[in-house]
Order: sequence, then C-alpha cells, then structure tokens
Amino acid sequence: MTDAAAVAAERVARESYGRLVALLAWQWRDLAAAEDALSEAFAAALRTWPEQGLPASPEAWLMAAARRRLLHAARHTRLTQDPAVTALFDDDAAAPAAEAVPDARLRLMFVCAHPALAENVRAPLMLQAVLGLDAQVIASAFLVSPTAMAQRLVRAKARIRETGLRFDPPEASELPGRLAAVLEAIYGAYTLGRHDPDTPAGDLREEAVFLARLVTVLQPDQAEAWGLLALLLHVEARRAAQFDAAGRFVPLPRQDPAAWDAGLAAEAERALWTAARLRQPGPFQIEAAIQSAHAQRRATGQTPWAGIAQLYALLVAHHPSLGARVGQAVAQAEAGDAAAALTTLAALPGTTVQAYAPYWVARAHVLECAGAPGHAAALQRAIGLTEDPRLRDFLAGRLQAAPPLSGAPS
Repeated sequence: MTDAAAVAAERVARESYGRLVALLAWQWRDLAAAEDALSEAFAAALRTWPEQGLPASPEAWLMAAARRRLLHAARHTRLTQDPAVTALFDDDAAAPAAEAVPDARLRLMFVCAHPALAENVRAPLMLQAVLGLDAQVIASAFLVSPTAMAQRLVRAKARIRETGLRFDPPEASELPGRLAAVLEAIYGAYTLGRHDPDTPAGDLREEAVFLARLVTVLQPDQAEAWGLLALLLHVEARRAAQFDAAGRFVPLPRQDPAAWDAGLAAEAERALWTAARLRQPGPFQIEAAIQSAHAQRRATGQTPWAGIAQLYALLVAHHPSLGARVGQAVAQAEAGDAAAALTTLAALPGTTVQAYAPYWVARAHVLECAGAPGHAAALQRAIGLTEDPRLRDFLAGRLQAAPPLSGAPS
C-alpha cells in the first residue's frame, strides 16, 4: 500500500496542486500559509494512507487536511475566517458567475499581478502559486539562477505578509493593467511544458492553452491576449511533428507540414487576425506572426525566411529579449545573410549567453551556413547545456556529421 499511497499523492500533486493552492489562498488570503498547509497535508497523506488505505477522493482529503491546519493556525493566532470568503467555494468550487474572473487559477494569477509586487516577480509567483513549480524550474524560464529566483520569490511572499496584501477579487477595470504579467506567466508555463514534458505540474502546455483561451474570453478587446493565443496555437499545431515515430527530435525546417494540425493552425490565424483588427501592437503578436509565416510552408512548400528575418528585426527593435535576438540570427542566416547573423550573435554579451543552450545551437548553425570554423565546438557546448536527451541526441548526430573544423568558436 505504501507504493500506492505515494503514487496517489504524486498524481494529485501533478493534477491538482495549482487548483488546491488557488482555492486555499483565495479563501484564507494568505498564499504562503496555503502552500505550507498543503505541503503538510501531503506529508500527512504519505504517513496515513499506507496504514488506513487510500481515501475515496484523495483531493478532497488533502483539501480538508489543509483547511484543518489553516484553522488551527488561525485559532492559535486568534484570527477568524471570513465567511464571505469561504462561501465563494465548495469542495468542487467554481466561482460565482458575478466574479470578474470566474476561474480560480486565473483569478489567483491576476492577484499575483498586484501592483504592490515587483514586476519581475509577478509571473514567477504565478507559476509557483498556481502551477506548483519550484524555483529551479521557474528560473530556467526566466534565464536567472535558481538561487536568485528563490530569493525573489521569498521576498515577494514577505512583501505580501508585510503589506497585508488582501486577495480581494480584482475589479474588471483592474484586469487590463495586470494582463501583461498574466500573459507572461502563461507563455512561461507553455515554454516549460514544451521543453520539460515530465514536469511535476503535468502537461503545462494544455494548461497554458486553456488559460490563454480563457483570457481572450475575459479580455476580448486586448490584442496581446489574442496574440499569445495565436502564438501558442501555432506551436501546438506542430506538436505531433516535433518527434518521429522512433521518438527522435525533428527540427521545424525538416518537419512534414502534412503532420501539422490544420484545425489548430486555422484557429491560430483567426486569433491573429482578431488581434490585428484591434490595432494594439505588441511582442506576442509579432511572435505569432513569425509562427504564422512558418505555417505558410504547408500551403507553399517554402519558408519565407526574408520576411521572418524582418519580423524578428521588428521584434528586437521594440522587445530585445535574448531569445528574440538569437532567433533573428537564425532567420538572417536562413535568408542568406550569414555575415549579418554572425554580427547579431557577436553583439550578445558573453556572460548572458554562456549558459544559454539555444545560443550555442544557433551559433553552430550560423557558423555552418557561413562556412566558418568553430561549428563543432559550438555544437559540443550546446550538447553540454541541453537537458532533453532527445534534443541532445539530435545535436550529437549533427556533431558526428560535422566536418573536422578545428579551433574554438570565433
């Protein structure tokens, strides 16, 4: 029974952690206390279930155990539970239709985007509070060290306690001002799920797409919400083609467009056109346009690399993220301007890219396109930084096929 109990606890953690934390935090207005109580409930489950057997509803058991711990703490500190708050949810809990944000998870995300919190912690806090990810996983999405991310999250929770920040339902008028951080968190969740499908929070990609769709329903006049949905749907449309029947990684230019999901791609295009009609330009719309350009290969058989390079130039001009600049270099090389691609890569700070695997993959490709030395060395660096074994095998295959060029990357 011990193994069965552990498996059940793990399943609930994967499937329900975010929902349980969202409900507890909302009811008790204390995110840190909710996380602590749920953690203690999981520990109690691993002690109790092997002896007493699995409960009929493990999720309900954990919810009840966490609530008991919160009640005990409340009595100990002479706090009282607000009936108006706890009445919002029953154990299966959907929020009343009158709420500005009817989904408990998304509502907690908007709370985490409170203006009293630092901008750089809002999206990471959402990923931890709503999806149950740890600091190390979150750090990889934001290109910071796990230690720095852990400190950032601890400071945010201390800020919540110190300021007495209440988890009051956000008014509809407050949502647009908090939307950017929510979209960033949804995009981060999808990215993490894409690169780490075995994450403890389950399939983050499906969760992210669901939340992105929900945001467009709640904020239909916000172009960036539609842009993010279009971006995710275009990438999701190619999901089945990313690996072949043997599980080997297939890069986008080598994928068979016939294997792409035409329905999702069409939905993505409708979302992108909806965003365009709103005339509110933003980075997610540009990224979605880049993915839309890739999708043209299904109809034309050709990838419009020159147009993609121009879109990347627009993205970098207004939103010069590291990923955008690396993508720009690849597009420049594919469009036939390897010299410009090398210049783009050379302009990136060495300390920023030294541990960024996509940079070294891009550098290897650009050097190969330019016929310059250093291609193999860059591939070796990329392999060492890549965690996904399928992508690592693909890169190793490229390294094996690489010409014997000597010298370090120039």
